[in-house]
Formats: sequence, structure tokens, C-alpha cells
Amino acid sequence: MNSRSDNVLVFTDLQRITGYQRRSDVERSLIDQGVRVFRGRTGPWTTLDLINQAAGIKPAAPDRYDADIL
Repeated sequence: MNSRSDNVLVFTDLQRITGYQRRSDVERSLIDQGVRVFRGRTGPWTTLDLINQAAGIKPAAPDRYDADIL
């Protein structure tokens, strides 16, 4: 993956994921699917969390412990 961190998807990642090559096609495809896209100098980018959110997948809640474990 060409992303700068594990969560960020850069233009080349988005081209591979969507199957489109032109910036406008990549952006339109993602926006039509409800993914928030940011426009950077090297092309559009987004995050895996924003893609999951558009798909209706919620992040896992952190483990919560009761006072009984003390």
C-alpha cells in the first residue's frame, strides 16, 4: 500500500480500489458512495475509517472494565 500511515489511503490506493485512473472519476466514485474525500496536491485522499463509516461499519468500542476487576 502506498499510504503514509496505515489509516490513510492516497490517490494510488484509491485508483486501485475503485478501478478508475482519472482523479475526477476516482473522486466521483467515492463521493457517490458517501465517502468523504479530501483534495491534496498529489490527488484525492481519504481514510479507511471514513470508508468504513460510509459503509455503516462503526469502530469497535474500547474495552470497558467494571470496578470488580480491582
